[in-house]
Amino acid sequence: MHPRSNSHRHGDADSEAEASTSLPTTTGAPKETPLPWTQLSALLAVRLAEPINFTLVMPFIYEMVEGFDVVKNPQDVSFYAGLLLTSYSICQAITTMYWGPLSDRIGRRPTLLMGLTGDLATFVLFGLSKSYKWAIITRSLNGFFAGNSAVVKSVVAEIADDTNRPRMMALLPLMWNIGAVAGAAVGGLLADPANQYPSIFGRFDILRTYPYLLPCLVGSLTTTFGLIVGLFKLKETLVIEPAVPDVVTQETGIATEATPLVSTAPQQNGEPLPAQSMLSLLTPTCKFVMATNLLMCLAIAMGDQIYPIFAASAPADGGLGFSTRDIGISLSVSSVAVLYLQLVAYPKL
Repeated sequence: MHPRSNSHRHGDADSEAEASTSLPTTTGAPKETPLPWTQLSALLAVRLAEPINFTLVMPFIYEMVEGFDVVKNPQDVSFYAGLLLTSYSICQAITTMYWGPLSDRIGRRPTLLMGLTGDLATFVLFGLSKSYKWAIITRSLNGFFAGNSAVVKSVVAEIADDTNRPRMMALLPLMWNIGAVAGAAVGGLLADPANQYPSIFGRFDILRTYPYLLPCLVGSLTTTFGLIVGLFKLKETLVIEPAVPDVVTQETGIATEATPLVSTAPQQNGEPLPAQSMLSLLTPTCKFVMATNLLMCLAIAMGDQIYPIFAASAPADGGLGFSTRDIGISLSVSSVAVLYLQLVAYPKL
């Protein structure tokens, strides 16, 4: 700080100008708004359910399909296991565009709770699978209800401001990676518990009849927790503004005190513009971002879904011959590595 400039701050205009240019500015970037942890923690609990249920089935999916006796050639197990994994993603892709508009009509909170309820029910039903047909139907239904990710991002955008929105958005992929670690570990360690831990679970006939029920039940605890937290802690963030009368009332054609001076509806030549279609939103920048994201998601999905099948396949068929326990542990280790990159390595770049 320059003493001379400070001593003449209340002098004439020239001195004020000199002081304003010589004093260091204190009006830089706005101070970050504290994160609304009460609302955010409830939202993160809701977000955690989806990655756990997505990754939990991967360690035992090959063994599950193999036990259905749906194929005669062991080499075809990989195809049917991949089809079962893909059914979730296909159904999620079909319905994800509809969850957002639904939340615009009925609210964010009811939509999130509806998705969690459907996710919970269909995932438990998947654990009760005794045939390939039942497994693919319940897994597909599970994908239909896996549309909360888009709604969660809308809630984050509505409870955040320009100063804390990047930090809040960064927590969403963090929760996905945490869920991926937990889901893979639970699926690998608890699949077919009657055979993995006969001294503990061998006496339970239900676990012999439904060998993959236990991991699905444990994974559903997270969904149940998210459902309870969302029910009691999550607040509605969608604000629906009441319709404002146009320049004149439709009944009398006379302007009233409630009539705005300027119409809020977009107009051209005095006529309201038609509503924008979905295709009109696909600007060149939007298309480029979507294409980049598509390629990135394609690479991630290929790795996520090919590796468990490759690891479970017999060495004679070109696989690794891993057990469900080994697959679960290896998937968890890879997810921990991603967490390290996200929390430690990337911030230093």
